[in-house]
Amino acid sequence: MPNLLQGKVVIVTGAGRGLGRAHALAMAAQGAEVVVNDLGVPSTGTNASRSPADDVVAEIEKAGGTAAPSYDSVTTPDGAENIIKTALDTFGRLDILVNNAGVLRDRMIFNMSDEEWDLVIKTHLYGTFYCTRAAARVMRDQSYGRVINTSSVAGMGNMGQANYAAAKEGIIGFTRTVSKDLSRYKVTCNAIRPRAATRMTLTDELYQARRKSWGEEKAEAWRKAVESETPEDVSPLVVYLASEQAGNISGCIFDVHGGFIALYDDPPRFTRTLVKKGGRWLPEELAQLAPQTLTKDMPPLQIPVLKRVTPDALGWEWADGVLKESKPVLE
Repeated sequence: MPNLLQGKVVIVTGAGRGLGRAHALAMAAQGAEVVVNDLGVPSTGTNASRSPADDVVAEIEKAGGTAAPSYDSVTTPDGAENIIKTALDTFGRLDILVNNAGVLRDRMIFNMSDEEWDLVIKTHLYGTFYCTRAAARVMRDQSYGRVINTSSVAGMGNMGQANYAAAKEGIIGFTRTVSKDLSRYKVTCNAIRPRAATRMTLTDELYQARRKSWGEEKAEAWRKAVESETPEDVSPLVVYLASEQAGNISGCIFDVHGGFIALYDDPPRFTRTLVKKGGRWLPEELAQLAPQTLTKDMPPLQIPVLKRVTPDALGWEWADGVLKESKPVLE
């Protein structure tokens, strides 16, 4: 069934590289007119450039598709409004929004600065909100639309990423609620937790750090495993969720990597219960009964062993088992 998105207009944020680029190309290949939004900030976190967005636009046009660049930041209401305005001014409508733009500032929670927290929350969570709010007004009025948000398995907990995990899991709750807000207008909203080789997940620094810690054989196996899962593996699901054929799918959370796609059991179900009829529990009762019921078979607290690595490995600096510094890495 070719041309699933023929005649549709899509915005992909953070589309200059990695997952966003793959999504933009895949959607253009299915007939969509694409707004390629990217601030163009490299992994150093400075010196924005128009080249990433322009390069993807050129790639789409060379393949016979239609695209327009957008260089606005998702981190401000005005920037988000301008991104949506680009679609309306250039193509006359907006059917699909893929919220993909993101940034990393990894640091252990006790060393994380206000700025590191704010930037990650602002880019991922606020950016998803700002763009969705602006797009939803258009989609509501035309009684049609698709919103696909980008979460992460890191939202389930990942050491050194409290800011990123909070933002990504916030996007899950946001997705569930937006799907309810917009269902009456025939607008769907879903989220994906993708895993793929990008400039964040596959770098020489990461490889060298693993080689030093694990040895050559295990590091090479890691690299091959990461390389086997590409951004292009994720995009088919995004295209499908953006299509008219997925009009009955909303409020859903998907895991996707390689050839694997799974729908999460969502919202989570109770796995164990402890009920006291006719009153509330006393703390001492719970201290006696919970280990036999609610928390039965839970292992002792897992305390990871942190190995010291050189500052050039991963951009991390350890001192006495504590993460002191980390270089900014962009998604």
